Amino acid sequence: MKNYHVVPDRDVNGWYIKLEDAAPIDHYEMKSDAIEVAERVASENTPSKLLILDQDREVVEERKY
Repeated sequence: MKNYHVVPDRDVNGWYIKLEDAAPIDHYEMKSDAIEVAERVASENTPSKLLILDQDREVVEERKY
């Protein structure tokens, strides 16, 4: 199962999509945009899990595909 993450950048000025512990895939200004793309990527690569983190890097939501 692949694990995708939506995480804030260092300054919380934007949001990254990451695949497991690898380098970020993409960077977005809006968290909602990052979540939308991450949902699509995760659903196209089942089985997978999407973890959405808040600005403090705490998991606030987990979705499975």
